[in-house]
Amino acid sequence: MRAAKWITATTFCLSAIPALAQVGQAAQSATTPAPTIPMLPIVTVEGHYDNAVGSSNAASQGMVRGELLQDLPLLRPGEILETVPGLVVTQHSGDGKANQYFLRGYNLDHGTDFATSVDGVSVNMPTNAHGQGYSDLNFLIPELVDHIDYRKGPYFAQNGDFASAGSADIRYRKSLAHNIIDLTGGAYGYRRALMAGSLQLTQPPQDGSDTAAVGQGPVLLGALEVMRNNGPWALKEDMHKTNALLRLSDGNLAKGWSIDGIYYDAKWNSTDQVPLELIEAGQLGRFSALDPTDGGESGRARLSGEWHSHDASGYTRISAYAEHYRLKLWSNFTFFELRPATGDQFQQAESRNILGTQIVKGWTHGLLGHDSTTELGLQVRHDNIDVSLKNSEARIPFETVSDDKVSETLAGLYLQNTTIWSDWLRTLVGVRADRVNMDMTSYSLPQNSGSAAGSRVSPKLSLIFGPWAKTEFFVNAGKGFHSNDARGVINTIDPTTGTPASPVPALAGSSGKEIGVRTEIIDGLQSSLALWSLDSDSEIIYAADSSIGSTSPNGASKRHGIEWNNHWIVNRWLLLDADFAWTHARYAKMNDNDALGNMIPNAVSKVALLRLTLQRLGPWSAGLETRYIGPYPLAQDGSLTAQSAIVTNLRLQRQITPQVSLSMDALNLFNRQYYDIAYQQDYQVSPGAGAVPSGVTVHPGEPRQLRLTLRLSY
Repeated sequence: MRAAKWITATTFCLSAIPALAQVGQAAQSATTPAPTIPMLPIVTVEGHYDNAVGSSNAASQGMVRGELLQDLPLLRPGEILETVPGLVVTQHSGDGKANQYFLRGYNLDHGTDFATSVDGVSVNMPTNAHGQGYSDLNFLIPELVDHIDYRKGPYFAQNGDFASAGSADIRYRKSLAHNIIDLTGGAYGYRRALMAGSLQLTQPPQDGSDTAAVGQGPVLLGALEVMRNNGPWALKEDMHKTNALLRLSDGNLAKGWSIDGIYYDAKWNSTDQVPLELIEAGQLGRFSALDPTDGGESGRARLSGEWHSHDASGYTRISAYAEHYRLKLWSNFTFFELRPATGDQFQQAESRNILGTQIVKGWTHGLLGHDSTTELGLQVRHDNIDVSLKNSEARIPFETVSDDKVSETLAGLYLQNTTIWSDWLRTLVGVRADRVNMDMTSYSLPQNSGSAAGSRVSPKLSLIFGPWAKTEFFVNAGKGFHSNDARGVINTIDPTTGTPASPVPALAGSSGKEIGVRTEIIDGLQSSLALWSLDSDSEIIYAADSSIGSTSPNGASKRHGIEWNNHWIVNRWLLLDADFAWTHARYAKMNDNDALGNMIPNAVSKVALLRLTLQRLGPWSAGLETRYIGPYPLAQDGSLTAQSAIVTNLRLQRQITPQVSLSMDALNLFNRQYYDIAYQQDYQVSPGAGAVPSGVTVHPGEPRQLRLTLRLSY
């Protein structure tokens, strides 16, 4: 039945091709010479998205320009990913912790099925202390972002681990038009200072050389960010963040290189999710915490480099990186249910060193008389991880649940070919092979020491038809995967109960399909529509968010949905974006996971985003954005449901002089009360209270707050 639906939908799209071709021919034949009119000055208006017809291989693929981020108010750095249509970013804890991500019916937790990278370096952390694929973007500096390349679905051979639902590669600028100093102050003790600039180390050639071909010479880019924030919480967040970047680069798109160094350090207090019933009964303030000692600290130091060359015969890209990363979290989600005497707080900690490289070689050639490009890529990543889970009280650990040393290596090899068969058909065919090797030494439970490995082969196929009448069609299919936590793969004994642990695969597979259309038939409007499905072999996760520290054996799942994205350049000063997504997400088997029903908890089914940008109205500009998240199930049987959430943010900017500008961000402009996240949760709020076996805990969205930024450019 499912296959029949896809065949019918594909046939419908393909049947429209001749009709659109006739429309285009009719429009051309009806063209008559236009009367002579006076020539007006040409005004170039660039949109926020580079999603033009012919620019991608799927209706759900695209590029976000960095200029959009300059027009948007951001509560947190990770919210830049909300520029990816259909993706939602929230938080359930302190602002130093990785965000929660939602896309295509996945509660991605902190990144399990969405791969994020910055300048080609993966942000996701396998076998993380808190969650598999943990993706912490708090080190990101939005002002430096040049563009974001995003893809959805497992259709692209260059994307491997964690990319089943999609991926985003964030690219920094190599230079700035002006050096800047930003000074920001706002509600709840928010303070931020950013200094960023670039320096041309040598003068461009004066002998008439083509600088577009040879580059401008070495450029040094530097940035330093310092931020403090307490937030609206009764327990002051006391967020301290220091962030620095240094980049040396030379060359251009044809040939060049860059070397980057980053440093990041953050400490904070957390107000984690609390029982909804206490808030509604007035027993607990909306922004209060039940455990005032929750919090965290995190840091990273990275050195990376890349070299690339591109000519008529093909291209080569080589990159490598070394990173040290650390994380420590103190959390308490059940309060006094497990340990009434001490409380249920636990400490998750890790320290890891990462080495990685990517080598890509591409050849341009002929294939059966047609233009073709073949790309071969090798990706290798090795993590050495010290990771532990301990029971704690007021941040002091007193009992070890697990303490492990993990060595994990993931290698992927892919081959991908693009061929232009005619002026209305091109294909993208690829395959990748991945293998992971895991070794673990368990200091707390020697029986859990051991090794494991897993391999997967993932084929990919995309067919692109058109364009006709500024319209093109896409058919995409492919397989993907995400790796599982090494502890869940290797453990033979449950570290809490001492009973045998259920084995899980090292790599969990997925399979996706999509048909789509993109059109620019209306001048200035880029519009795309995608119908997709995505099946996962399992939703197994390693449950480290408690004192249990074992595998949660969730079953296979099936998802399908529709996405409709619109980006309209109305005129030279007005841009409109409107994105809508609907998803149907269910477990593959009814009453799976030892629970009634087949709904997937926290699978968001409806997402909408409306954005209006006013540019260059004299010295003024503005950006207004409204995000809607529909209700979603909290329990597998649908008995508990989270409320919908809607929030509007505004940025108003005024250019005072060529060197001085002022901007105001009004976050949650209409001061709506909503919840960033809700969970079904067992808990006990005090030692003497009764346990609540199936309650709801929530983390409130932040109230209205204003932030004022003074920018000095020089």
